Amino acid sequence: MARVYISAVIDAPVEKAWEVLRDFNALPRYHRFFSKSEIEDGLPADKIGCVRNFYTHDGGHIREQLLTLSDREYRCCYCILEATLPVRGYVSEMTLKPITESGQTFGEWWAEYEVDEADAAEVFQTVSDTFRFAFEGAEDVIHGREVQR
Repeated sequence: MARVYISAVIDAPVEKAWEVLRDFNALPRYHRFFSKSEIEDGLPADKIGCVRNFYTHDGGHIREQLLTLSDREYRCCYCILEATLPVRGYVSEMTLKPITESGQTFGEWWAEYEVDEADAAEVFQTVSDTFRFAFEGAEDVIHGREVQR
């Protein structure tokens, strides 16, 4: 089982960071990798079990299912149902915590998955970058800066 873990400090209060990152359908709004996203069957983006169907700028396709969403704990968990990314059994979780001394947010994002050895390094880098750029993009949105594409 492979594991990726990324943490970051977001220069914004946890409520503001959560407002951006909790939206299961908003990846293209704050993430440089993604061009289009939709929730299948017209379900709300915060309904447990909903499936987001999204695309990268280079034509990659991913379907993920929302497993947990907690506004109280600032936590989201989801799994990949299908992807052009060569992984199996992919489960990921993102949590945010307030940094009370500075008014900033501590974000953690991890994923566990199975991957063939030949693809392990590339998948690790892709997943790491995905999480890191999500935190950076969310901060850009909060502060009214343009998200890098």
